[in-house]
Amino acid sequence: MRRISLLPSGHRDSFARDNLPPPELWPELDLSGLPALGAYPRRLNCAAALLDAQIAAGRSDKPLLFFGDEEWTYARVHNAANRIAGVLTRGMGVVPGNRVLLRAGNTPMMVSAWLAVVKAGAVAVATMPLLRARELATIIDKAQVEFALCDRVLKEELELARDSAPGLVSVAYWGSGASDGLEAQMVQQSGEFAAAETSADDVALIAFTSGTTGAPKGCMHFHRDVLAMADSYSATILQPTADDIFCGTPPLAFTFGLGGLLVFPMRVGAAVALTVKPGPEPLMEAIVRHQATVCFTAPTAYRTMAGMTDEHDLASLKKCVSAGETLPKATFELWRQATGIGIMDGIGTTEMLHIFISAAGDDIRPGATGWAVPGYSALVIGEDGAPVEAGEIGRLAVKGPTGCRYLADPKRQAEYVRDGWNLTGDAYRMDEDGYFWYQARTDDMIISAGYNIAGPEVEAALLDHPLVKDCAVVGAPDPERGTVVKAFVVLDQPARACDATAKDLQEFVKRQIAPYKYPRLVEFLPDLPRTETGKVQRFRLRQQEKQRLAAAS
Repeated sequence: MRRISLLPSGHRDSFARDNLPPPELWPELDLSGLPALGAYPRRLNCAAALLDAQIAAGRSDKPLLFFGDEEWTYARVHNAANRIAGVLTRGMGVVPGNRVLLRAGNTPMMVSAWLAVVKAGAVAVATMPLLRARELATIIDKAQVEFALCDRVLKEELELARDSAPGLVSVAYWGSGASDGLEAQMVQQSGEFAAAETSADDVALIAFTSGTTGAPKGCMHFHRDVLAMADSYSATILQPTADDIFCGTPPLAFTFGLGGLLVFPMRVGAAVALTVKPGPEPLMEAIVRHQATVCFTAPTAYRTMAGMTDEHDLASLKKCVSAGETLPKATFELWRQATGIGIMDGIGTTEMLHIFISAAGDDIRPGATGWAVPGYSALVIGEDGAPVEAGEIGRLAVKGPTGCRYLADPKRQAEYVRDGWNLTGDAYRMDEDGYFWYQARTDDMIISAGYNIAGPEVEAALLDHPLVKDCAVVGAPDPERGTVVKAFVVLDQPARACDATAKDLQEFVKRQIAPYKYPRLVEFLPDLPRTETGKVQRFRLRQQEKQRLAAAS
């Protein structure tokens, strides 16, 4: 059994620590890869390290958040976070270790609330704004959440969730103007709040996966993990400065957004331009208005924005980061042609907290994800768990300063962690130079008539066709071949959806890649099913095909 030695906890409520995986199922956590990773103090509150440290460094009057016409300085966020922390602890009775649900879009109050929860020593459970009552109730029940802070615009679903989640006993809403609303309660609190003395390995947040493969899983991350993602990926690959202005579309409840729009900029004293509304158009407007220099968004957004650059001056942009889903080479080239910027692709998972494979600048190879981020180790393994030869396809395995710890889920934990390595569920090949090339999710590998076909490779070929706006490729059950390649296609001109166009797409793919990989079935859709974070829910498409076969039988 692997011995796990945890520091004495600063939590009064021991739920999070009690529900960590058993020691033998933990991944190996390596803090030796970079000097900063091994220098965290035993007592550490990451919210204080992000916010209070910048106040102490003299950045009180420096802008931290831009939001429409609003400008929030570090001092203003500090004041708001401290007052909210006071409401939580003195008004609502939150003690260190309690879980606090957070419901809001990317707003200054959401940033302040997240920092307040963590500074108070509680565990932040941020949720995607579009989640419905049933999904919220599942999260509340699984994380045993008793407290919540919520934007009033999202009140309806949370109140509905309370009907089936009686454990949620105390909710404070902001933006309501009510006499008992969060703002009114904040006025009664002090602008000073001493951060809870949490341990470096106390749980700071529980992030729930976005549901691309079905039921979401709760991933538990420590205070030191929050800083480690900044001190590894951000410090060595992104390399921001205090003069940068970040922007992006991922929700703060998504760890891609938490890093790119809160942790990374705050770690260096930079600023963030939050978009009032989600979507590519508001993002481009925010870039222009606030002269943003660093952008975080998904491949689909970059593809859409590439066609809008003539209408927006994006000269301020210096660095663009893509994650959440694989970056097609066609999208990389489209964006580079439109802006001159090479997108920094990256793979990260909710289980690992943020990006662990990437590259920047001259190290970028279009089509490759990159190489292991300093502080992390990665390799490609076969079914026997042994590393495969360069160029061979296998399962991606990774370890470093962060790792998977599922909340009360030993079965899934045992599937994700093997021999100390985190198995992300991605099929990759590594070339002789150490670059990792994405092939597919392991459940997106299609075996048809004995051939192994990577769905994303077929998608990349389809995206090169001028009529294709978006697409997803899955394996569809077939009585003769076992499985056949099926493409779900969104056309740039929906009126062109017909058998002739489907045939044209099939022939086009045959000319781009090996003919046996072409989609034998093509279905046109108005849109693809996606999670709120922009990931295509291919599992829904696979389920649909299985149901069709069952109905036909």
